[in-house]
Amino acid sequence: MKKRLRLYNSFCTMQLLVMLLLACSLYSCKESEGFNEVVSTDMAKPGILTGVKVQNLAGAAIISYALPNSENLLYVQAEYRINSRTVRQSKSSYYSDTIRVEGFEKSGDYEVTLYAVSRANVKSDPVQVRVTPATPSYLSVYPTVQIQPDFGGVNVIASNPAKKPIGVIVISNDKTTGKMLPIEQFYTEAENINFSVRGFDTLKRDFGVYVTDRWGNISDTLYKSISPIFEIMVPKTRFSEYRLPSDSPLGATGLGWNTSRLWDNNTSDPGWHTEAGFGKALQLCTFDMGVLTKLSRYKLWERGEAYGNDYSYNHGNPKAWTLWGSAKTAPADADLPVNSAKGTMVGDWTNLGNFTCPPPPSGNSPGQTTPLDLAAVKAGFEFNIALDVPKVRFIRLAVNSTWGNADFAHVMELSFWGNTN
Repeated sequence: MKKRLRLYNSFCTMQLLVMLLLACSLYSCKESEGFNEVVSTDMAKPGILTGVKVQNLAGAAIISYALPNSENLLYVQAEYRINSRTVRQSKSSYYSDTIRVEGFEKSGDYEVTLYAVSRANVKSDPVQVRVTPATPSYLSVYPTVQIQPDFGGVNVIASNPAKKPIGVIVISNDKTTGKMLPIEQFYTEAENINFSVRGFDTLKRDFGVYVTDRWGNISDTLYKSISPIFEIMVPKTRFSEYRLPSDSPLGATGLGWNTSRLWDNNTSDPGWHTEAGFGKALQLCTFDMGVLTKLSRYKLWERGEAYGNDYSYNHGNPKAWTLWGSAKTAPADADLPVNSAKGTMVGDWTNLGNFTCPPPPSGNSPGQTTPLDLAAVKAGFEFNIALDVPKVRFIRLAVNSTWGNADFAHVMELSFWGNTN
């Protein structure tokens, strides 16, 4: 009886194994069929593209066509030379009747060869078409480039009205080789380009700027000999609170939160913190730097992780704010507007700039911060002060929105750079 039972169990086990193998075999066949959908044994050559038309763009062209009546068609391929060094290919699915060719070095005539390609990777006979792209964006941007002295380096401005992705490359003399090498590679799609390169002494040196695009095309280079402007960190030992009647009430003062924490060289809790519940449009504080300064830039640290909580990009951390400054000996209080343009004057106070906190590097919503986001908050956010801003001694920080849409605000630390002479 036991022997028969063992034989029966063995038979059942064998049946189960056979069933599993059969199921795996069927699954493998199904997967294989799906994977090989684009493979064909039909080696027939597809028909050619017809009715070809061209729409020329800046540095690019869109070619439209009628597809051949070939059931085995998979895609359309374009082959073309964009400059003396590079041949490119573009592909477009058989679901589309257009293909984009781009990256051309300059305006002019270029030959494009079009093929219809089958699932068996068989090309049709070629169709030649001529495109005449307009001036590409990188060449349109180059004439607008300006380079001027800045604190500790140079400032570069340019105009990119088409908002196309470009690179603005700054070069200067290498200390070792003496060659002009890249010191900054600024990639952007912004319409108005404005950035600074710092870290140099005040000795005159050669700088150059050229514009490039993602296909490796390069403009001419604008050269200029420039003496960077002297810059130091404004000494915090001279800072003091200059409280005005319209400044926001302070919150959590019993825990050490007050305005003077903004310059205690501590980027963690506590910091400056306003009291909740007042419902004012601006969260304000005012302080004296102790010395008249031509400001170049500043750095702001928001509240990050503390006491087991994560406040990054949330809570009362500023999202948008304005810096106001005054050179008066004893500037008077003023009712500051929520929104104003840089350079606006209200009483003794001048708008030094409107600023926005950069979004989380991860792109996540508040409360879903990643280690990369936390590192950005911990490092602080740096902002440039425009070169045309006047010298100031007193600063007003006016926060008009926070990441948590709170009716209070908090900042851990502020540092300023510029020329105090």
